[in-house]
Amino acid sequence: MHRSVTTDPSMNDCSIGRSTNEPLTGNYFVSAYPPFSTWTAEGVRHAARVLDQADSTANAPLGLYVHIPFCVERCQYCYYLSHAGKSREQMDAYVDALLHELTLYREKPAVANRELDFVYFGGGTPSLLPVSALDRLLQGLRSIMPWTGAQEVTFECAPKTVTEAKLRILKDCGVTRLSLGVQSFNDDVLRQSGRVHLLDDVDRAFAAVRDADFPVVNVDLIVGLVGETEVSFMKGIDRVAAMAPESVTIYQLEIPLNTPICDTLRQDDTKTDVLAWPQKRQRLGQAFERLEQAGYEIRSGYTAVRDANRHAFVYQDAQYQGANLLGLGLASFSYMNGVHYQNAASEKGYLAMLESGAFPIKRAYNLNDDERLVREFILQLKLGRIDVSRFSEKFDVDVRARFAPQLKELERAGWCRCDAESLALTRDGLLRVD
Repeated sequence: MHRSVTTDPSMNDCSIGRSTNEPLTGNYFVSAYPPFSTWTAEGVRHAARVLDQADSTANAPLGLYVHIPFCVERCQYCYYLSHAGKSREQMDAYVDALLHELTLYREKPAVANRELDFVYFGGGTPSLLPVSALDRLLQGLRSIMPWTGAQEVTFECAPKTVTEAKLRILKDCGVTRLSLGVQSFNDDVLRQSGRVHLLDDVDRAFAAVRDADFPVVNVDLIVGLVGETEVSFMKGIDRVAAMAPESVTIYQLEIPLNTPICDTLRQDDTKTDVLAWPQKRQRLGQAFERLEQAGYEIRSGYTAVRDANRHAFVYQDAQYQGANLLGLGLASFSYMNGVHYQNAASEKGYLAMLESGAFPIKRAYNLNDDERLVREFILQLKLGRIDVSRFSEKFDVDVRARFAPQLKELERAGWCRCDAESLALTRDGLLRVD
């Protein structure tokens, strides 16, 4: 699950008639700083500037994110940009656009002579692409900008759309990490969530993925889905532990204002029983404990892995440490040498800008030095531990002093501990990291 959501506080003011200090609706997942609400069309000039500078980005790792905005149908909780019911011709046209966009990037001084360190295909449902379109996309992207030396290439798959033919293409094109979007191991919960797959599809897909022998397989889950009980959720955790994927990601359900489930709550909040944040945190904590008992290590606020040294999530870790990222496709987000920017969300506008030879950038934000420090500090907190010396070397700042009031507050709450070399979140803190 590729997370790219607003952190605008104004989105967190709707409690749908329930009494709680933590609104049930709105965005909680922190993925950008400063928040998206501060990005502007006027800032796009900063994106153009950094792309024209060859020497300013050379020392940072470079990643590629490719957004595939196609789904069979929209899930009840989904806030990502996706479209259902697209024809093969429309998918082919979108593949053409992605290839053209990367070609434009390859001509820019900031990208021209660089190699990719990591790649991520997200959506939507990337595995919904027909075999021919999938092959053409991956082969085309690799011919424009090879990723043979990349540390990690991740591809998201939905269980219903996994086929042996598609898995062969992914393996042949260098995918090293396959993420299977299961979300729940309960058929009733899957149906209520609008997922198109059931457990039989999960079993078939996982077996096929294992036969394809990808180095890392991740199973993606959500805690707090409608219809879930503590018993059904923990049975799912036991089931995924028995499957023994190299990685398990578990996200706490959000209900952003643009989701179908939020619309349902607005109409009648008594018809849908939504789990409150304390209960979601409690279940996630129980899941982490169960996975640890099964031999997993907790390496972030959402992720458990079998071997932290071998199963690192490079796409996540590199960005948290300031890597550059090129985002291809509708509404995709990029980060280049201190400049955040986002592509147009309108398919018509996105395609029209590419056809004119322009980058399809909609809005941007140029971070100053202190904002870069804050950004990396916030993001690295998600890993549960901050290396104080690293910030001193990179920014010449002691983050313990820079954030002393905030850290004292966290320590008083029992969510953080500081020493001479690092500051670390407690388990209670890690469950609240966003």
